Amino acid sequence: MSRVQLSELSAFAAVADSLSFTRAAAHLGCSLPTISQTIKSLEERLDVRLFNRTTRSVALTEAGERLLAEIQPILERVDQAIESINAFRDKPVGTLRLTVSRVFALRGLGPLIRAFLAEYPGINLELAVDDTNSDIVRNRFDAGIRAGHRVERDMKVIRVFEDCSFVAVASPHYLASHPAPIVPDHLRDHNCIRHRAPADDTLQPWIFDNGAQRAEIAVDGSLIVNDFDLALNAALDGVGIAYLVEPMIQAHVAEGRLVRLLPGWEYATGGLFLYHPSRRQPPMPLQVFLDFVKRWRSSGTPDLIPSVNEDDKQALVTAPSHRSALPMESNRS
Repeated sequence: MSRVQLSELSAFAAVADSLSFTRAAAHLGCSLPTISQTIKSLEERLDVRLFNRTTRSVALTEAGERLLAEIQPILERVDQAIESINAFRDKPVGTLRLTVSRVFALRGLGPLIRAFLAEYPGINLELAVDDTNSDIVRNRFDAGIRAGHRVERDMKVIRVFEDCSFVAVASPHYLASHPAPIVPDHLRDHNCIRHRAPADDTLQPWIFDNGAQRAEIAVDGSLIVNDFDLALNAALDGVGIAYLVEPMIQAHVAEGRLVRLLPGWEYATGGLFLYHPSRRQPPMPLQVFLDFVKRWRSSGTPDLIPSVNEDDKQALVTAPSHRSALPMESNRS
């Protein structure tokens, strides 16, 4: 039997991790026929079937499960050995894979990424927009950026953006034929654009607080979306009232395309956090990104928060009960 190539084992591990030839090919940057032929050749060389395939699914055979368990530590050690060479370079090189929430990707990521890539031209950055809370370890991402209450508890985190508030908005066109609500309970009489969270398929509650009272309203409406930008566009088109974070609507309110409703009523939600697996030594591209975010945050750059202080930590601890408390720059307990 001829010697098995490392590239074949890497292809096998990619398919086994995702249970998809298509996703594995995309991850490895090769064509679907190429990875299919690679796995076929590996199976022929080993004289054993590694995957059970149907037109709709891919599953490991018992032999495939055994091979995966044996080679995963080896492939990880190979990656670590190659990664260790970065210490001898003047500038780090490699690939950094991040998954980010859509709102942050479209509105807050640009300046941070532009500055990072300018400082580290040898690093290739791959970004995936994802609001489904996918497992970053299983999907081979180095780190993610999402709202604090959606971060797994075994991750290390650093805060990137300050808390922001959800508010109710509508277009002047909609308000021309519908009286503006005065208190949150009046929203029951309006056509509200509801949002279904991709992460857990639940309808987002509309919560308001004016400092003295708290209200959670079961709104109704003719449109449900699973993307905040769709809700924003529908509000701009006069479909109804939307419930959105302030950074999304500030420019539209300033220019008169939207009107902020229920003055004094809003709901502060957790900020955005960079999170990554709790391993002893992150890969060099991730390590320099973590260091860069800390420096960027503490530099007073607009739109990013300063260094986290004790008040910030206490705000997380005393956050509303549906959110989890997050320790800063440490493992989640």
